Amino acid sequence: MTQQPTLPALTPKDFQTDQEVRWCPGCGDYSILAQVQKIMPGLGIPRENIVIISGIGCSSRFPYYMETYGMHSIHGRATAIASGLKATRPELSVWIVTGDGDGLSIGGNHTIHLLRRNFDVNMMLFNNQIYGLTKGQYSPTSEENKVTKSTPFGSIDHPFNPLALAMGADATFIARSMDRDPKHLQESLLRSYKHRGASFLEIYQNCNIFNDGAFEIFTEKGSKPEETLFLEQGKPLIFGAAKDKGIKLDGFHPVVVQLGDSVSADDLWIHDENDFYKAQILVRIFDDPRKDQHLPRPFGVFYETDRPCYEDVMSAQIQEVISKKGKGDLDKLLRGNEVWTIQ
Repeated sequence: MTQQPTLPALTPKDFQTDQEVRWCPGCGDYSILAQVQKIMPGLGIPRENIVIISGIGCSSRFPYYMETYGMHSIHGRATAIASGLKATRPELSVWIVTGDGDGLSIGGNHTIHLLRRNFDVNMMLFNNQIYGLTKGQYSPTSEENKVTKSTPFGSIDHPFNPLALAMGADATFIARSMDRDPKHLQESLLRSYKHRGASFLEIYQNCNIFNDGAFEIFTEKGSKPEETLFLEQGKPLIFGAAKDKGIKLDGFHPVVVQLGDSVSADDLWIHDENDFYKAQILVRIFDDPRKDQHLPRPFGVFYETDRPCYEDVMSAQIQEVISKKGKGDLDKLLRGNEVWTIQ
């Protein structure tokens, strides 16, 4: 029996290219790139079996800096190209890099259809709430009244909630992380990879040139403990610098409670990633609909479920047809059943 050669151990440096990284100094994209390069060696996948596909935008330069196969594709269409690749080469590990403009504006329709079809791909959506590459116009995730070059009197658009959009498209894995929490981002990337199906990971990414500090309240040491809620499977929703606050449900409404003599961790909402209905509430904490109190922003895995992957179902259907009818005739298929004879 011939022994298979052992693959050489890879390091993060093996995933760095010789290309000059051309993002603005201080851009959050540097951190995201570093965390992806750090987790890649542990996946145990040869570099030639990894593909990074991006659209158009600052984030979409990503394939140039990853020593894997990749494609800097068309504005908003990275999801469509990734779908075609995964359908024809299902053994590849396919990663999609997109931004809030690329993936939710011109590419919004492609995004929702990728998620509902459930190709086994990993989608990273860098959300900086601005168009960075084209120099600072408002994006689909910019907050209302946002003053930019394209909205000098403030945006009147209602912004997208990316995770609520993903829930509406029946995504099978939905998560959120941030560029300035490297450990959490690495964990989120690994969870995305391990999920069998389309994973949707929103990453808060600071654009220090055109929208600096958009997520500062969630990333800075002084405010982060009170403003963020890190989700852990099977654990109560607890937050605060002293871990003395929690979330419980009042009917269908999340409310903040103070832990103490009358309220214990056992009284709190216990996170269950597989609970579809509670996930609907969690993604909506983003909107803070109850004005009588302020809720922290959740980070982590909101929802995960199992559903057959598109490429598997497609392959099974093809094999079933071949087994029953043999290989098809393309000319006959194109000709169809309606044929006209022109005299």
